[in-house]
Amino acid sequence: MANSGQATDAVLAPTATGDALPRRMGDFATLGEALDYAASGSRGLNFHDARGALTEPYPYARLREEALANAHRLVAAGIRPGERIALVAQTGAHFAALFFGAVYAGAWPVPLPLPTSFGGRESYIDQLSVQLKSSDPKMLFYPSELASMAHAAAEAGGVEGLTYEDFIARRAPAGPLPQAAADDIAYLQYSSGSTRFPHGVAITHRQLLDNLAAHGHGMDLQESDRCISWLPWYHDMGLVGCFLSPIANQVSVDYLKTEDFARRPLAWLDLISRNEGTSLSYSPTFGYDICARRIGSQSDVAGRFDLSRWRLAGNGADMIRPDVMQSFVDAFAPAGFDARAFTPSYGLAEATLAVSIMPPGEGIVVELVEETQLSGGDVSAHRPQRYRAIVNCGKPVRGMKIEIREEDGTLLPEKAIGKVWCAGGSVMVGYFRDEEATEACMKDGWLDTGDMGYMSNGYIYIVGRAKDMIIVNGRNHWPQDIEWAVEQLPGFKAGDIAAFAITTPGGEETPAVLVQCRTSDQAERARLRDEIREKVRAITGMNCVVELVPPRTLPRTSSGKLSRAKARTLYLSGEIQPYDIAA
Repeated sequence: MANSGQATDAVLAPTATGDALPRRMGDFATLGEALDYAASGSRGLNFHDARGALTEPYPYARLREEALANAHRLVAAGIRPGERIALVAQTGAHFAALFFGAVYAGAWPVPLPLPTSFGGRESYIDQLSVQLKSSDPKMLFYPSELASMAHAAAEAGGVEGLTYEDFIARRAPAGPLPQAAADDIAYLQYSSGSTRFPHGVAITHRQLLDNLAAHGHGMDLQESDRCISWLPWYHDMGLVGCFLSPIANQVSVDYLKTEDFARRPLAWLDLISRNEGTSLSYSPTFGYDICARRIGSQSDVAGRFDLSRWRLAGNGADMIRPDVMQSFVDAFAPAGFDARAFTPSYGLAEATLAVSIMPPGEGIVVELVEETQLSGGDVSAHRPQRYRAIVNCGKPVRGMKIEIREEDGTLLPEKAIGKVWCAGGSVMVGYFRDEEATEACMKDGWLDTGDMGYMSNGYIYIVGRAKDMIIVNGRNHWPQDIEWAVEQLPGFKAGDIAAFAITTPGGEETPAVLVQCRTSDQAERARLRDEIREKVRAITGMNCVVELVPPRTLPRTSSGKLSRAKARTLYLSGEIQPYDIAA
């Protein structure tokens, strides 16, 4: 295997966009069969450096060849069908070939996260150790540059740990490989926020291929389509949506590493600009936000970028912000970006990935919902009506059903806000070795997503996570409403604020608002704290605890989303230390 990420003196050519191979949209019995078929064409994966230069084209034919060699190495190492193989999911050929090597060997690959910029060495070792204990793998593979931390986690979990490089240097003795069946488990996926209490989502080949076929049909794949992605492979949107789906639907992909996107986000748009075909590319809201902010007032947007062939600009994985989407359109319309390319969607690992997707070309559609409908309260005669723009997340994907239910399970009518439940061929088997957690969210084949939303004319609108709801004096408040209110103040942006409920020493529930503050001036901090408190009171009618914290303090999930639950835990445990501001 060539060293992924190492450029050569030769001129490298990317894998083909178009192909004579007839497209099959996920209609395979197993994931291995999907790669077998894709390998008979000329498409594949393409890895790029931080500046977007191609460093390694990796055709599906080569991926299959190296995956089969890894399968033989795993069998030679004593790996049996159904055993877990943990893989630190670095974007590159090594991970791809070992993921499919585990699949061909009948084992269950378990993608695990890379370190984030938050936490540090011990935090990362703890996270890996907890997920290793949960998944109980036979082996852990990791890139050589993470050997120290990953080896420590492997030792703590009593797991054999090896670098990718050391493993692929082993002999690959020939021999028979097990034949997977459609209802065998294909892989375990850990949710992005899984740290202290991880849940490994078990997905069968049948469920996976059902969802991947739904991707192809939902996106109305074209011969000219090419996927461009910086999303991490340890998150469901990156793993399933931008790695496994292109293989099952025979689409070439161009990758930036997630950490390279974080340093140079506009390299993502450079890659899209250079694609001569039509582009499919997904991002959470914050990816669009950071690009719009980074471009700022640069005058030569049209000279640098050509986004006119960006056919599907997917948006998912967190609450979709229409104001951020509009800022992106304003910034990049001069480069040919068409707002109708926006493709909102909704999904979660427990449904493999996709639950709904906006039909191509319909763009961002919003409905204004009065806050009393969102909170379940009564309209107050003493307060003006306030509205929030809720984004349409599309129609259920092929084979998926969605219902909105009351807490007691009663089915709710059109436009009524309640718990979002879904059922279909791609809903998980359950959580690995956790029947209690599985039974808590599944009933008669239906999955309680944990999200709140409503249906309107066949489309799903998501309003927030049920567990994030802040309940004060019997009234419901959405944390994002508080966070968005603070973001309207000068100097703050999306991701700077986390709102959640705490109990005061007097035993009362009250909102706490943690705000990342960049000024060191004590008087200015005190002024900001008072201004934030007044803004929240004006929007919600509530008094709240406001704490200013240093930049880069608020924790994020592996997919980049703000983790309110973890922020609350760290704050209450004293691990997040607010600035001491004189009263």
